[in-house]
Amino acid sequence: MQKEIKSDRSSQGRGFAEIGVAQAARALSDGAFLAETYAEALLQQARERSELKAFITVDEEAVIAAARAADKARSAGASDPLLGVPLGVKDSYLTSGLRTTLGVSNLTGFVPAHDAGVVSAIKDAGAIVFGKNNLVEMSFGLTGDNGPNGQVKNPHAHNRVSGGSSSGSAAAVAAGIVPAAFGGDTIGSIRVPASLCGVVGFKPTTGRWPRDGVAPISHVLDTTGVFARSVEDCELIDQVVTKTSPSTSSEPADLKGVRFAYAPKQYLDVVDIEVGARFNEVIRRLRDGGAKVVEIDLGDEFSALANTTTWNLFFRETREAIVGFLRDNGISTSFDEIYKDLKPGLKEVWQHLVLPTGSKWLTPEAYEKALKVDRPQIQRLFADGFAKSGAEALILPTTPCTAPEIGKENEFLIAGKQVTFAALANNTIPASAAGLPGISIPMGKLSENLPIGLEIDAPSGSDRRLLTLALRVEALSISSL
Repeated sequence: MQKEIKSDRSSQGRGFAEIGVAQAARALSDGAFLAETYAEALLQQARERSELKAFITVDEEAVIAAARAADKARSAGASDPLLGVPLGVKDSYLTSGLRTTLGVSNLTGFVPAHDAGVVSAIKDAGAIVFGKNNLVEMSFGLTGDNGPNGQVKNPHAHNRVSGGSSSGSAAAVAAGIVPAAFGGDTIGSIRVPASLCGVVGFKPTTGRWPRDGVAPISHVLDTTGVFARSVEDCELIDQVVTKTSPSTSSEPADLKGVRFAYAPKQYLDVVDIEVGARFNEVIRRLRDGGAKVVEIDLGDEFSALANTTTWNLFFRETREAIVGFLRDNGISTSFDEIYKDLKPGLKEVWQHLVLPTGSKWLTPEAYEKALKVDRPQIQRLFADGFAKSGAEALILPTTPCTAPEIGKENEFLIAGKQVTFAALANNTIPASAAGLPGISIPMGKLSENLPIGLEIDAPSGSDRRLLTLALRVEALSISSL
């Protein structure tokens, strides 16, 4: 007999909206509820929260059919790790049989014949693709505004941006529509919305996760990643996507012996007063938990070098990356057609920075320098910082402020300084430039009940260690500060 998670339908729906991936997978395996029941509850949540515009496409019939198939497979003895768990997928990922728009109007009818690599991996593990999450067109933006599909609203305050470009994925997890959702991160497009929406956002080491079948921006910077309710969920999904086994080593629950670094000159120079104060509270909490937290200086050139290099690569590689993606995946549109239909502001950016005829198009010599001189220098500065401090990870506020108001994101203040939406990625850009793994975890809410995130970055390739450290930081309950 199937056990119910709650006693009545309304409270049952709320219960399903609150559980994470690992909890849902365990409950389904234990027979606490059926995958079909779970899917129906989440579909109802999606209908009730439709004003957020978190999804572009949800095929309800397909979701229910997949859930029934999962229940049947479990009855027959299947025990796949994500069997029957519905997950959101950013609409930049190809999904077989389910339309993929890349957020642009001229692909509203495109239905891929094959899945992106990450989608194949989660399907092989038994997960259900719940729907395709809204995003900034071609993943080009940090606020969550999409011309054809509308502005993704922040679940905590509908007059605030969600962050971007993986806007719908973050909002869907924060709103309890799905327990996790996939996104992409080139300069901060997972970590920024994770911070602004109050969820966990994991960016793996660049190249650790498959990127095939995902609309690109920069082959140097792009990485796929995930939003979830907990670090445990990110760890489970990382194991599924990378096909690695769970760690067998036992880790202490506290932080004794762990050494963190923070770099105030580079990451706290322009942050809201409230954000800086909350970050200092977290440092105190880490020290009380047994960790050593040491101050470092990554150098006078670090921030400007990381910012300039990252944006240069971001814009310079876009056109070639998109042309190749459309060609290699047999997508019946062209770069020029996509460009023609972009919203005015984004079209202007592409005109100057992405098109080879643009006034700010990066010269071959400058591009070569960014690749072979500047980016390696950023990596060296990080490596020196870790080596000299003995720190396992670097901590910083993920974003310098909480979510700006919709309509004011092109001109607002951070610590009294007038900025644009690009400032939201100031702290996430360096790890992107160097290809480091990073994770944003909630560190509570500030004024107007708006969340903010703590980012933890680690040396390249140390993803599993990063996730372990993040679990131990999360256990300090900094999300309730």
